[in-house]
Amino acid sequence: MATKKPSKKDLTSRAAPNAPARAGIARLKALGSGPRASPARALETFPNPSPARDYLIRMEIPEFTCLCPKTGQPDFATLYLDYYPDRDCVELKSLKLYVWSFRDEGKFHEAVTNEILDDLVRATRPRFMRLTAEFLVRGGIYTTIVAEHRRRGWRAPEAVPLAPRAGEA
Repeated sequence: MATKKPSKKDLTSRAAPNAPARAGIARLKALGSGPRASPARALETFPNPSPARDYLIRMEIPEFTCLCPKTGQPDFATLYLDYYPDRDCVELKSLKLYVWSFRDEGKFHEAVTNEILDDLVRATRPRFMRLTAEFLVRGGIYTTIVAEHRRRGWRAPEAVPLAPRAGEA
């Protein structure tokens, strides 16, 4: 099948090279249809659907950033949040926007990890919560901060040893 050779007019009247990408984005209905999200310090919660049961919620937050308070250079970390909820659970989108709110703040690793844990505990009042912050190298040193909250009198459920899943050692 023969194709028509574009005329000189066709070649010179084309839209900008990224116009098709913009047109494709404009067709999206759900993604980006509302107002753009921005960083926020408000942590929202929802009722624990099984408050009578001890169960573990685990989250990995790989895109945490803040600034070094001495140099202003960015610090990058992966946050690991493990908690046993009581009456409330943290809502994920609010957690994402909360974490994003530290992006332009100068904080020492120890301070920011404990501040985040304190805010999460205040919002959810969990039975147990552990926040582990694994910061990437700064000055040739990797830093890991582990901060915990345990409700007075709460004891962790006894671990049940299970066989590893396929692919796990």
